[in-house]
Amino acid sequence: MRTVDDLIERLQTHHLRTKETPLFNPVFQLGLDLSRSLEAGDIDLDAVEALVSELECDSMQSRASRLRRLVAPVDLDENTAALRNSLTSQDFAAFRSEWERPQLHAVFTAHPTFLLTPDQSEAVADAASSDAEIGTQACVTGAERPAITLEYEHGRAMRAIGHAQDARDGIVGELLSHAAENWPDQWHALNPLPFRFASWVGYDMDGRTDIKWYDSIGFRLSEKVQRLSRYIASLEAIDAAHPLLDALRPALAYAEARAADFGEDLTEPEALSAAANRLTADDPHKLLSLTPLIDALEAEARDCDVARALRLKTLAAAMRADGLGMGWIHFRVNSSQLHNAIRRRIDPDNTLDLASKGAMATLREILARVKPLRSNFAALAIESSTAIRQFLAMAQILGHVDADAPIRMLIAECEQPSTILAALYFSKLFGIEDKVDVSPLFETESALEHGGRFLDALLAEDSYREYAQRRGRVAIQTGFSDAGRFVGQLPASLAIERLQGRLSQAMEKNGLTGVSALIFNTHGESMGRGAHPDSFEDRLNWPLSPWAKRRFIRAGITLEPEVSFQGGDGYMFFATPKLARATLTRIATIRPADTEADAPTDPFYRRTELSLDFYRAIRSHQRAHLLSKTYSRAVTAFGLGLLNSTGSRVSRRQSDLSADREMSLRQIRAIPHNSILQQLGYPVNVIAGVGSAADGNYEDIAGLLEESERGRQMIRLVRSSNALASIKTVAAYGELFNSAYWASRPYRGTESHLSDACEVLAEYLTKDDRTGVFRRLASRLRVDALKLHRLLSLLPDEHPLEDRENIRRTIGAAQALRLALLQHMFIKVVSIPAFSRANDISREDVLEMVFTLRIDEALAQLRRAFPTDYPQISDFAVDAPTDYPDGEGEGYMAIRRDYIDPLERAYGLCLRLSTAIANEFGAHG
Repeated sequence: MRTVDDLIERLQTHHLRTKETPLFNPVFQLGLDLSRSLEAGDIDLDAVEALVSELECDSMQSRASRLRRLVAPVDLDENTAALRNSLTSQDFAAFRSEWERPQLHAVFTAHPTFLLTPDQSEAVADAASSDAEIGTQACVTGAERPAITLEYEHGRAMRAIGHAQDARDGIVGELLSHAAENWPDQWHALNPLPFRFASWVGYDMDGRTDIKWYDSIGFRLSEKVQRLSRYIASLEAIDAAHPLLDALRPALAYAEARAADFGEDLTEPEALSAAANRLTADDPHKLLSLTPLIDALEAEARDCDVARALRLKTLAAAMRADGLGMGWIHFRVNSSQLHNAIRRRIDPDNTLDLASKGAMATLREILARVKPLRSNFAALAIESSTAIRQFLAMAQILGHVDADAPIRMLIAECEQPSTILAALYFSKLFGIEDKVDVSPLFETESALEHGGRFLDALLAEDSYREYAQRRGRVAIQTGFSDAGRFVGQLPASLAIERLQGRLSQAMEKNGLTGVSALIFNTHGESMGRGAHPDSFEDRLNWPLSPWAKRRFIRAGITLEPEVSFQGGDGYMFFATPKLARATLTRIATIRPADTEADAPTDPFYRRTELSLDFYRAIRSHQRAHLLSKTYSRAVTAFGLGLLNSTGSRVSRRQSDLSADREMSLRQIRAIPHNSILQQLGYPVNVIAGVGSAADGNYEDIAGLLEESERGRQMIRLVRSSNALASIKTVAAYGELFNSAYWASRPYRGTESHLSDACEVLAEYLTKDDRTGVFRRLASRLRVDALKLHRLLSLLPDEHPLEDRENIRRTIGAAQALRLALLQHMFIKVVSIPAFSRANDISREDVLEMVFTLRIDEALAQLRRAFPTDYPQISDFAVDAPTDYPDGEGEGYMAIRRDYIDPLERAYGLCLRLSTAIANEFGAHG
């Protein structure tokens, strides 16, 4: 078996045996076949690496094909025509109304999903950007992974936003051109704003302590430098001698100097004082507002020819959208951080329940009488509270970097109105309430369950209504990561949808129909995090459904939808100018901010006697998994060792070796949780429960789902996930820890050279629980899957996955190859000679490290136990003769060569296979 085709052919042969032996596991058997070949020397790790490279290449081609399919067409002329054909407004007033507000706010977030290297991302994106057949040009295999720092993530975000800005300029130009052709006497009044961009990279403090406050200031200044550079380039392209360049160029030089100041280490008071004083001092080139420049460009456009006017107004539109940065910025804190901060003001003894009526009354009182305080960088430097520090940083940014662009304050795990009032208090205290949009995040099960009452109570507060009216919007955030992990993706999406409907009711009830509803749906890029993979229209309508949108439109509330494009996966949509233009064109033609107000009610919302029971049954099934020790143990069986490091934010809390055995799902974040499900072969949080929820009522449920667009959308998501899923693979991972398997493997003289290693493994694993855990989980999944297949057989497959069986077999081949590598690692580690305990680490601890794939730690201990870098006799100039040492001293070198280095190499190949499998699923986690 030297090629992937060979592996697939063998896997197909093994699949035939399941007819006669249903419990036969083709994936594990192929893994055993490969393991036997590897241990017998028929193939070596070089041959395995060749197979891994082939699978990597196939997965990158698959990823490029999927990306192209979602945004196609990618040709610029075709996208220009598609946009033009979609412009159907009959009068200028309607056209202005449609395009002078964002159809979508796009936020470039950076949770840890930087799976591909820059070279791999570029290859996939370039292949997807062309109409040519996707072949080996999409392949970069074995690429060295860069260190994923916050600076790296920020740089990638800015690169994606830069492409998005250029694409938006192209669309704005088309909108202006259309208006100029159709309404030549009115078009100058059009100020298009089809998209707005933002980022929280460098400003998100939820769950991390590694971002210093001056990092955030430095990032914002660097963004100002980038944006001014891009404005200058755009204006120079229009007119290299344009008089406004005399203002922009010195402003750029000034911003570059200040960015350099805040790019330094400012922990010492002297350094901070110098940088702060230069930034806060008056300077003729300290540009804080683009309003005068926008006015000048608009005025000039009214008095020049149409061609020049179009370009001037396009530049003015970009300035209006982005301000003095690459986009708007989102700071993020946790509600507990805000609670700790407000207690210093109202409850220093920590005796007050912040959810109580007494706390609310106190907050109303201090909000009514708070007087703004001046603040400076010294106050920011000495502040110990994370939440207050964020407000102080926002005050300095608004005061000294960009006075126009508002800032979002996202509050995670926000479950009580007092948290929002606390945020309003600090906004008012530091004089920035007119520029800060406070946005609660609804993501936990509790927040989704009680979110409606939360919104009713919050919008009934006079102080909040006054604030919302001043800002012109009510902003909320709904999250699909933890929600999808702890509730299940389908129930989470439906719960979020109901919460969105409750927001429209609360706004209408409390007289807030005159302000916008800005709903930030922070899904990721995988199915497990709320990114519907079937089409771009499904991607946009899944987190904010037409039913929810109609609730706002019928109430007369302007809707501002906002979504995230997350990390390395999300940035792929903007990785090239062509992809960025195609992505924004798809969005512009779908019009996610609009829907038909008078469309008939979807049966899913009308026949609630069926749909609610269906929803509750799926949620109950998902909850049972979450509470099950079997599920938790299976998901954490390898720790996070199946996953590459894909971001600067840590993926789990620290724990010792013994803690891995009882690791809670709450110890790992949503992205790695979903990634592990991909790697184990079955996206439980997407698929599980759908079949069981239909049990006993298949025909009625199938009839409802087929009749309902929302129902069909749910089934399209389930089918997309199920098409890649394999319960046999889940079961196969458990067999790695089966003592009986290892005891039987050299039975009757087969593989006698492995007898000692297999005996050690068999004896050691007699006390291991993972075989039973995986078997129980696979059994539960199988029963549910049988019911799912019965339901799906009653429903049409609207968009069957192209080449489905080959993709499944390819994933199966990758899984089998990794199973062989894991067995190779297990055999190698138990074959290493015994060594003495040191630093409280024993040989058994090292074995457990390998079995939980904490390989870096295991390698460090093994290299300590078997050093190869030690003093040689020849290093010394000693006159007296010696005959000792009389050996060559190669013993430890041989152990390194024969055991430790192969262990490291095999694990590296495992991680490359993890990348390939994630690519086949379309995203990391």
